[in-house]
Amino acid sequence: MLAASRRRRTCPPAVLPALLLLCALLTALGWWLPNRPRGGEVPMTADRFNSVSFAPFRPGQSPLRHRYPSAAEVEQDLALLAPRVRAIRTYASLEGDYDVPALAARHGLRVWQGAWLGPDAARNAREIARLIESANRHPETVERVVVGNEVLLRRDLPVGHLAAALDRVRAAVRQPVTYADVWEFWAQFPQLADHVDIVTIHILPYWEDEPRGVADAIAHAREVVQRMRRMFPGKPIAIGEVGWPSRGRWRADAAPSRVNQAVFLRAFIRLAREEGFDYNLIEAFDQVWKHRLEGTVGAAWGLFTADRRPKFPFDGPVAEDPAWPLHAGLALLLSLALWGGTLRAFPGLDGAARARVAVLAFALGNALAFAAVGARRDALDELLALAAAANLAGQGALAALLLRRAAMRLAGAPVEAPRDGAQATATVRALLTGRGRGLLRGWRDFALDDLSFVFLWAAMALQLLLLVDPRYRDFPFAGFAVPLVAVAARALLRDLPRGGGGREELWAGATLALAALGSAVREGPANRQAMGWTVCALVLAAPPLLRCLPAPGRRPESEAVPAPAGGG
Repeated sequence: MLAASRRRRTCPPAVLPALLLLCALLTALGWWLPNRPRGGEVPMTADRFNSVSFAPFRPGQSPLRHRYPSAAEVEQDLALLAPRVRAIRTYASLEGDYDVPALAARHGLRVWQGAWLGPDAARNAREIARLIESANRHPETVERVVVGNEVLLRRDLPVGHLAAALDRVRAAVRQPVTYADVWEFWAQFPQLADHVDIVTIHILPYWEDEPRGVADAIAHAREVVQRMRRMFPGKPIAIGEVGWPSRGRWRADAAPSRVNQAVFLRAFIRLAREEGFDYNLIEAFDQVWKHRLEGTVGAAWGLFTADRRPKFPFDGPVAEDPAWPLHAGLALLLSLALWGGTLRAFPGLDGAARARVAVLAFALGNALAFAAVGARRDALDELLALAAAANLAGQGALAALLLRRAAMRLAGAPVEAPRDGAQATATVRALLTGRGRGLLRGWRDFALDDLSFVFLWAAMALQLLLLVDPRYRDFPFAGFAVPLVAVAARALLRDLPRGGGGREELWAGATLALAALGSAVREGPANRQAMGWTVCALVLAAPPLLRCLPAPGRRPESEAVPAPAGGG
């Protein structure tokens, strides 16, 4: 009977190569579809931009850590920008050991020079003094001065103190003086217009209280400028910040992406030419350090990446991930390595089992490549890099363990009895307290369920943060790519245990599911990224909740293997 069964499961010789080829083609298609060139129908109508925000910080440098670029690095940046922009906007006068207006003059650039104002009165006085000195020393280069940036938005100063600072600077320089803030705060404090020569507003449709997608953002920008012109007749209106992020979480239907950034930029430039807008784009270069203040999206507003490469072509079609062929190649290599390693460990698998293992290996290889690409992009500082490396290692181990269990089931070999949340928690506690050395003997017999439970707890914790403090948090698809494939694969293999769970499964699964549903309600159906993550979170929550249901029957004795000693 066993021989007859094996004959029925044997694949014709040509099926396996054809299946591998199909999996490879599907891999290429899966990476190409979201990265096919788009946006070419929106042309660029300007050779040079009016002005761009200029912060010359490179990876590893940050004003928060008082690590500043050198004058040579600043001049390299200005030389890179000079062919594309007419002017730059700075935000502080005290930062760094370099003179931006003097360096800008060498490259024919004009400067909107800023002074950073905050709650520290002594520092504000030094900023203003340096601003006045620089503006008077470089009258041909500094074409306007910006006294304070979003001070009212941050509630750093009362409006009266800000007005006094503006009056002081206006009395000391020849250039036009302005203050820059989100347009709603100009509407809230219109009296400030009496203290400036130019009303400088910020229009950032992504960040507004009612976010707007790219499709509506340009019309919104036009409406805002028209409103400000009606509110402040006779005052020049300048747009001090306008732009779109290339990465980060969605807000409603406002989707950060390279394609959307390129489309918004091109459409706005066309609008600016039609309407005669005086504008400044945010910003020249991605600022990695901003992730500490604004999450991933805060580090993704640049026209150039942090390593000074153009983020997208300024004209023509744009690919969301120009490196997708390399990433597809990585997925293919990982898939073949996982499949080959499994066949080496289980050489007796028949043709049908080899085919099933191949499909699972390709699913896991693509998930691992997706996770690796996400980990590389998310490693914005040392701690995030460490967390990304640990997550990626865990996903790699989970992929290998899942293939091992799948091969054992397909080979008809006995598999380990399912572990519960209490045992997994005891394992983690023992490892963290340094008492888990003996526990690691025979780790392959229990690591799959325990590691899956660790990912469940991580998903629950991140989901709670997404519920209570979501503004600067991304939806962590890449961090749970392999666990999601694992749930689907074990369901197809009929390997998801039912029954035997305890309070750990109930708390983790129910909390994850309820928090995900609450987050979905809070984000709203327009946020398709949030809806997608909600589905993923519910998938991750399903196995522990199944463990809380009554078991349909006792597990066959042939599959029962005692839990390792010390495992809880």
